[in-house]
Amino acid sequence: MGLMWYVARTDPRAEFAAAAELTRDGYGVFLPSINDPNPRPGRTKMPLFPGYIFLSRDLEEEGWPVFRGVHRIAGWVRFGGEIPCLPDSDVVELMERLDMIDRQGGALHTFSAGDKVRVDTGIMQCLAEVVEGFKSPQARAKVLLQFMGRQVFAQVPWENLEPMETGSEGIPRPRRRTRGGGRWINNSGARALTSP
Repeated sequence: MGLMWYVARTDPRAEFAAAAELTRDGYGVFLPSINDPNPRPGRTKMPLFPGYIFLSRDLEEEGWPVFRGVHRIAGWVRFGGEIPCLPDSDVVELMERLDMIDRQGGALHTFSAGDKVRVDTGIMQCLAEVVEGFKSPQARAKVLLQFMGRQVFAQVPWENLEPMETGSEGIPRPRRRTRGGGRWINNSGARALTSP
């Protein structure tokens, strides 16, 4: 069978601690990670698959590992009672792709409130404006988009947003019709409809 990779679940938010301890104890470890859009002192990366870590093992020679508490491992990923494995070539390809993504500036493009974006969900494509800035890849983007002639608020996965090219027009804002309290702005309201 040779060297294969297995996926283990880590304790919550313990991916980096688990990787460090397992590496220290001689395990082959791969923690897929990307540049953190909100880096903290001493931490510039974030897990690509939060809560999971890859371990290499030759079961014929080494058998299943025995984890200690310090390893912060909650158990193996199983499907129907079986622990699936990945060939070394698949994991090497993933490592190479992540390396290329990092060299190109990172996997995540962060957006701020007011940024004009293109929404592409595969089913729907439209222009929108980000209402609330990036918090985490797990959170959804809050956007204001044009839908059936109206502006509506929506929550969209961050990966479905693309930045607008410089100079592109954003979504048109509806013209304001009142000053508040029911006071119409000139050329708006009922009088504008009846004027010759």
